[in-house]
Amino acid sequence: MEKYLVSLDDAERAALLDVTRKGKAAARRIAHARILLLADEGRPDDEIAATVAVGTRTVSRARKRLVTEGLGAALDPRPQPPRPDKLKIKGDVEQELVRLACADPPEGRRCWTLQLLADELVALGRATEVSRETVRQALQKTTSTPGRSGPGASRRRRTGSSSGGWRA
Repeated sequence: MEKYLVSLDDAERAALLDVTRKGKAAARRIAHARILLLADEGRPDDEIAATVAVGTRTVSRARKRLVTEGLGAALDPRPQPPRPDKLKIKGDVEQELVRLACADPPEGRRCWTLQLLADELVALGRATEVSRETVRQALQKTTSTPGRSGPGASRRRRTGSSSGGWRA
């Protein structure tokens, strides 16, 4: 693995000392400032990792970011990449899913399963592909279940008494 040598000038060192002494910054920012200060003293990565209570990969990444991208990049976390829409089932597709879940199950089945609901949405042409987990999340966030006040669109099944005693 390539080793990046840290050499801070007086202004950078003062800025890092300021971050560590105030203690008002995020924990990650303070840890990276301590890493860079110790690396500037010439300490090895494993000793820095033990002192700051981080992994050696964190130390090497902080060194690399300081040398390649600068002090600001080494202290601040990278922005998260843009994520696609988390919920693939929205609006009218969600209404169709709830309608299906509340309807009678297909012939030969006692109840709807998440996979059956996902397959039915694809068969109806409401989605190109849907996973069981997506269906579960969409049903969990709904509160339009008839006959029950809790969230979710699936019906609660009655279970027998576990006590084994007679009911009067």
